[in-house]
Amino acid sequence: MHLKRYLENTVEEALEKARAELGAGALVLSARVVARPGWRGWLGAKGVEVTAAVDAPVSAVRPPGVPRRHETDPVGTKHAVVARLCASGLDRALAEDVYASLPVSWRRSASSIALERALAVLLEKMTVGEEAPARVEAFVGPPGAGKTTTVAKIAALARVRRRQRLGLVAADGFRVGAVEQLRLYADIIGGRFMVARTPDDVARAIDSARAPILVDTAGRPPEASAALFDVLASRPDVRTHLVLPAGTTPSDAERIFDGYRAARPTRVVLTKIDQTNSLAPLVGLLRERAIPVSYLADGQRVPDDLRAATGSLFAACVIGGTTTPAVETIQ
Repeated sequence: MHLKRYLENTVEEALEKARAELGAGALVLSARVVARPGWRGWLGAKGVEVTAAVDAPVSAVRPPGVPRRHETDPVGTKHAVVARLCASGLDRALAEDVYASLPVSWRRSASSIALERALAVLLEKMTVGEEAPARVEAFVGPPGAGKTTTVAKIAALARVRRRQRLGLVAADGFRVGAVEQLRLYADIIGGRFMVARTPDDVARAIDSARAPILVDTAGRPPEASAALFDVLASRPDVRTHLVLPAGTTPSDAERIFDGYRAARPTRVVLTKIDQTNSLAPLVGLLRERAIPVSYLADGQRVPDDLRAATGSLFAACVIGGTTTPAVETIQ
């Protein structure tokens, strides 16, 4: 049996497309309202997904324009696909890698779904997915990057999903509002809260912690936080995340990476995704720096607007694809 899903605005549109491709004998297995793929879904747009099936071999229901396996890669296809990916903001080297990873039989009529899947495979190694918290998770980055909100979201998710209370450390003696905001979230989740105004205070907070803690640092110029970075970098039990707004230009992002090198970040959190069109401009730099992405944040809601980074989600943020499993499956 051959199964396929169709996402359209209405049930009627989905059924019409299913019957056009699978024939009048197609059997409708389910119909449901789902979030739209890519940014539209993140902003609340909905569609109707219809799953249909037909008792026929795959070749009998081959989508129009899809070449058979024995067909060779046509001349000019690579240029067209690579140009299409570059137009989305990807650098040429990654675009060519995406093209090379596509099966030859799919290159002529590569759909957005096929490109998204191929890109997801390549980006998987640039993400860490769900991972257990380290003993100390520290968050550094430029002012306004979203460090405090990110810390609050992670703590709230741990409380809701794993019934785990993470301690919160406000290593920011400069912004009273940020300290009080973090204190409020600690009260809500029932977690331990500490204020560390000096690097020595941070070291003592780490030493005294009996459960995993999240350290929110001040948004100050990197050179003003050198002593704190020395503390974080010298501890083997600290995992440091560089928090970077998604709309940062590649040149500015490179400067930020260099500026926070002393903190030795081993993860990157991309925030404010809802305020940019695509993550594509940053992918090349992230790939070059070889520091995996831990979280993707697309709003201020705690904890809703934060997701563990995966290859499929990252790819959706880059080229607007879908993060749902395979659109087409064979049974």
